[in-house]
Amino acid sequence: MSIVPKETIEVIAQSIGISNLSPDVLPALAADAEYRIREIMQEAIKCMRHSKRTTLSTDDVDSALTLRNVEPIYGFASGDPLRFRRAAGHKDLFYIEEKDVEFKDVIEAPLPKAPLDTALFAHWLAIEGVQPAIPENPPLEALAPPADNRKAEYKEDGVPVDLKIPVKHVLSRELQLYYDKITELTVNKSNSPLFKEALASLATDPGLHPLVPYFTYFVADEVARNLNNFDLLFALMRLLHQSMPSVMTCLVAKRLGNKFSDNHWQLREFTAKLVALICRRYGHVYHSLQPRITKTLLHAYLDPTKALPQHYGAIQGLAALGSGVVRLLVLPNLEAYLRLL
Repeated sequence: MSIVPKETIEVIAQSIGISNLSPDVLPALAADAEYRIREIMQEAIKCMRHSKRTTLSTDDVDSALTLRNVEPIYGFASGDPLRFRRAAGHKDLFYIEEKDVEFKDVIEAPLPKAPLDTALFAHWLAIEGVQPAIPENPPLEALAPPADNRKAEYKEDGVPVDLKIPVKHVLSRELQLYYDKITELTVNKSNSPLFKEALASLATDPGLHPLVPYFTYFVADEVARNLNNFDLLFALMRLLHQSMPSVMTCLVAKRLGNKFSDNHWQLREFTAKLVALICRRYGHVYHSLQPRITKTLLHAYLDPTKALPQHYGAIQGLAALGSGVVRLLVLPNLEAYLRLL
């Protein structure tokens, strides 16, 4: 049985001037019409999938008609809502009321604005260290530090106190759009393939370092407000995971600082405490965080090609994770480590 009613075939035949159509022919024409419609829609769905889309559009139907050597549908789209009318003499048959348009009015109507083509514009961020004064870059006045960013105030006893005025942090429009898009994906579309690509970009793109404090504040704020939202917490931990390589670098890097007086030992000790704090605070949500960190630290601890400062950072990191980690990972490998020395 066809899903196209016989009444529809009869009305269409009458609209094109065929009034003496036999009732026995109606079911056969309805079945054939359904077959043709299904054929066209299958081709349209193929066109949609080849276009990497999930929503079927009228362009897909036109492409399917072209593939079947059928004349495409002409006309123009209307922004007005479709108004259905009940066909006279038929209870369940409806049609769209089409208003007659004068050809003269169509010709004399003003043309709509042409849509903008997709374009890519390149501009210099800096030339030999000097930023050009173009509209795409932030103004130089916003980037220049104030002449005196300290403000003197006095206590009741007359002792002057220097108050440091905060310096405005200027982000380019591209970075602001990037931050907004990443936070939107994290909150609303954490399971989408686009979010995975965003995580890969955060892990590899060196030009995103100005956004680190903003992402850190975003993660801390969202975790505090959404403790009952498991999906969002997991997405935030995946976002936090992209900043862990930078933290681990300050712990097990071969060289930190470029001066002999730089106390890199203190930096490694502070970073070890920071790693332990991250594991304690977020380890219950992101279960693979501490195992990955301990695996990295253990590798640096037992690698004979690493320098002594790297071994020191690894031992400090393992020790900061607790006595259980020291008992399970540091002490059993202590004899092997001493042989490396």
